[in-house]
Amino acid sequence: MPLKKIKSTNLKCSLEILRNEPLHERVPTHDEDGKALGDFMMLFPGLRDLAEVSLRNKVDILAEILSQYREVVFVDLNVPLNLLWVSIKHKPGLVLELSAYVKSRIPEAKLVGVPPEAMGQKVK
Repeated sequence: MPLKKIKSTNLKCSLEILRNEPLHERVPTHDEDGKALGDFMMLFPGLRDLAEVSLRNKVDILAEILSQYREVVFVDLNVPLNLLWVSIKHKPGLVLELSAYVKSRIPEAKLVGVPPEAMGQKVK
């Protein structure tokens, strides 16, 4: 699946280590227009145990994929927990598209914690 490079994305790349603030204090909940953002999590078993070169390779893959989507507004990779958090602007099917693409490049990745409305299903 070839990616089309875009010139502008909302995603700002940073590999700095931040102090351990709770995720709920860092994650944006609304976009610049006040619309609620969606989110999803992916688990990467064994991520924290990888050698630095392998870890950097996985981070590069994630950055390559996620930076291609203007709808992606926040990404947090928690290496000690083997967990990726992604906040997105609403677009039907985007959670499945992004998670499937990540899984195609990093097969051990597992999608977790996705509400039904993010999957394009009606909530009863």
